[in-house]
Amino acid sequence: MADITMPQLGETVTEGTITRWAKQVGDRVEEDEVLFEVSTDKVDSEVPSPVSGFLSEILVEEGQTVDVGTRLAVVSDQPASGDGRAPDAGGQAAPADAPAKKAPAEQPDQADEQPAARGGRQASDERAEAPSAASRPQAKAEEVQGEAETVEAAGGTAAPGGQDRPPSGPTAPLAAEPTRVAGGPAAEGASGEGPAGDAGGTGDASKVLSPVVRRLLSENGLDPADINGTGAGGRITRADVLAAVDARRGAGAPAGARPPASARPQEPASPAPRPAGEMGERVLPFPPAQPGPGDEVIPFSNIRRRTAEHMIRSRATSAHTLVATEVDYHAVEAARAQVKDLFRQNEGFTLTYLPFISRAVIDALEEFPNLNASVGEDTLIVHPRVHLGIAVDLNLEGLIVPVIREADSKRLRALSREIRDLAERARAKRLSADEIQGGTFTITNPGPFGTFLTGPVINQPQVAILSTDGIKKRPVVVETPGGDDAIVVHPVGLLSLTWDHRAVDGAYASAFLARCREIIETRDWIQEL
Repeated sequence: MADITMPQLGETVTEGTITRWAKQVGDRVEEDEVLFEVSTDKVDSEVPSPVSGFLSEILVEEGQTVDVGTRLAVVSDQPASGDGRAPDAGGQAAPADAPAKKAPAEQPDQADEQPAARGGRQASDERAEAPSAASRPQAKAEEVQGEAETVEAAGGTAAPGGQDRPPSGPTAPLAAEPTRVAGGPAAEGASGEGPAGDAGGTGDASKVLSPVVRRLLSENGLDPADINGTGAGGRITRADVLAAVDARRGAGAPAGARPPASARPQEPASPAPRPAGEMGERVLPFPPAQPGPGDEVIPFSNIRRRTAEHMIRSRATSAHTLVATEVDYHAVEAARAQVKDLFRQNEGFTLTYLPFISRAVIDALEEFPNLNASVGEDTLIVHPRVHLGIAVDLNLEGLIVPVIREADSKRLRALSREIRDLAERARAKRLSADEIQGGTFTITNPGPFGTFLTGPVINQPQVAILSTDGIKKRPVVVETPGGDDAIVVHPVGLLSLTWDHRAVDGAYASAFLARCREIIETRDWIQEL
């Protein structure tokens, strides 16, 4: 008999949400066969069984969020003799014919190298709300140790935890623990009695706030004491906060928000200039659309919600600006044609354009380091090493941005191997949370779809993202050795750079892109290979 516990999916990950059990009680499971799927605020992963046997008990149902190390299930040598369902809050097993009891949490569909920057990787999502204290095995009281959260990375280009402002570096830590409301313990006991750190007191799940809920409360100026939680044990959920925001807007717009145009008095034809402080007034977003007759309603998956939130926050954070240049890939194509058969034989996959572009970007960043940076408090934080994010499309269902660590120390073949490996493991949900954090510059590659020009959204907290668009044979004018002009057919495509105008100006960004083009067009790539 073996206990199955919540795995550690990254150094900064402290909890996870069970999104799907691949096996049911009584099913045979083999070692390394997928047993369940788990979602954290950074990555969705399939978790294989560490042993072979029969799934005799499921202790944590789908949709529940539990700490790392919590017992999730039991695998035994013999088939289960009973129902094997997780006990309810009263400690009694649910009847065999009763539907499985779940915490009031959203249960998103799971998304499974062409990365299209659906807004830069990498996107942020709330974790499903935690179950009641009585249904969380081995839960223990914990005091809050920090406030920091990390924005991640993606897909897509990129995937990400919420925060009040972008971290000042690529390795900003994830909030390790939920925050407790002032005056309430951040403790949960397995039986609800006498949690540690609260001498003889009673743990109150309603006082525990997830990082996403805490951020929403802060952004909207709400007091958690004024919100009635509908989650397990009275816990405040993301939906509770959004409902409170909507209710407040219905009663009156928040301070600093402009009322609708129809409610504002008419301004004179030539109004006086606004004071500088009014230019940054908060503008309320449009309310969510309502479905009409015949419309299909598709719930957002975890990765879709993370991407959406991350991209909106990125656009609200950075001064997005776009510059593009045309690149002649004749030198790259000549090298690929010369080694493609031997490369495939030795490596087992095709040598694409992406490793060449990645290598050129890495070398150009050495000359233009201010694009390998993050914006801090009235400062630009330049990172000494290039941790290159490569956006990966997950079968058109989502986007994630795994990171090549210290890419500036790797040559072309090593880059091509790592790009391939990360893309394959991303689609197989085999990435850890640590492998999608800490990027300093991102490349997104919609080119295989034949795109002409893409303006990706910056993958926070970075200051730039490069898009590699479609490469096609086109007529170009070249100068012959004799000094005459000639029209030839070469593979040509655009490189597009979205950059944060707070960090650098147009001349700097354009010079960087010109250097990338020069390296691609003039380097002896055969020698590099």
